[in-house]
Amino acid sequence: RTMPGNKYWNRESGPDIDFAKSTQPIVKNARIICLAKPNDPDNDLLYRGELPFGAKFLAVGACLEDFNVEKLSEHCGGPPNVLFVSHPDSRGPLIELLDAFPTVEWVHARSAGIDFIVSNELATRKGVIVTNAKGQFSSTLAEYTMMSCSYFAKDIPRLLRQKKEKNWVKYDVLELRGSTLGVIGYGDIGKACAKLAKAYGMKVQALRRKPKLSVDDPYCDVVYGNDSDSLNTLMATSNYIVVSAPLTNETKGMIGSEVLKHAKKDTVIINVGRGPIIDEDALIECLVGRRIKGAALDVQSIEPLPADSLLWDLDNVLLSPHNMDRTSTFLSEATAFFININLCLFSRDEELLNIVDVEAGY
Repeated sequence: RTMPGNKYWNRESGPDIDFAKSTQPIVKNARIICLAKPNDPDNDLLYRGELPFGAKFLAVGACLEDFNVEKLSEHCGGPPNVLFVSHPDSRGPLIELLDAFPTVEWVHARSAGIDFIVSNELATRKGVIVTNAKGQFSSTLAEYTMMSCSYFAKDIPRLLRQKKEKNWVKYDVLELRGSTLGVIGYGDIGKACAKLAKAYGMKVQALRRKPKLSVDDPYCDVVYGNDSDSLNTLMATSNYIVVSAPLTNETKGMIGSEVLKHAKKDTVIINVGRGPIIDEDALIECLVGRRIKGAALDVQSIEPLPADSLLWDLDNVLLSPHNMDRTSTFLSEATAFFININLCLFSRDEELLNIVDVEAGY
């Protein structure tokens, strides 16, 4: 189970694996501890559900003190070798648990982003594989992205004002067909956005660290590397720009005042990645000065967004409380992926899906 295979899971395209028909024998038991909230209902499948043969849930806690290290280390079936993480404050406690249980081979994050667990200690930890829930949240964020494009193209705020005023006045709207969507961070979420944009007749151009991975991609017309010149070119030639990159040391603040200067006046910026990727003060300055058309922000630099933030009052901003991937089942489905797919692969000593590069941050 090493990174070169780079196999990923997606809730739309799979891969679907029927382990009931698998000829691969179970060669190791999975003994699981959870760095999570004990009352998290989205982990019920793990805490109280029926796990695959050879897997056993041992304990859950929010910090090292919640675990009986001596008892777990002497567990009759063997000490913990799998660590499932869903608690939002896990960076420090994760390292403490790995120190306490050196037998852990695999850490799984229930989210797609791993910025809440990344550290130098984890990146340099030998013998531990880290996976995530990439592919679980992409489709609904892509739907939000296209809704945001339409929100500004059809001037939905004006529609709502006219309805409230009972004002029957016709006005011109824009087509999405023929416009350009720029994607900053062409991973699973970015590709899902591109797929829907193509259905609308849009041109798609993307920025990614490894552009060769998008050669012959049916959803991407142009792909750039992640250098500053390419970023500026994408900003200058896109009508809508969706930020779907992970938060890393390299992406934090990557869209600042100098980069925003390259955006066209009719540009709409959509952020479904992480708030700190965009310099929020610089973005607000652009929005107040009408140097860009608008912004749709599902994520912000500080969450919850402070009541005194100017973003609340700007009429060219669509705000959502980091919930545009929040379906009623999205987290329980992410837990189910861990149980029904990766846990079964682990027990058969097969390559896990969604292995992440902790040093790179995704």
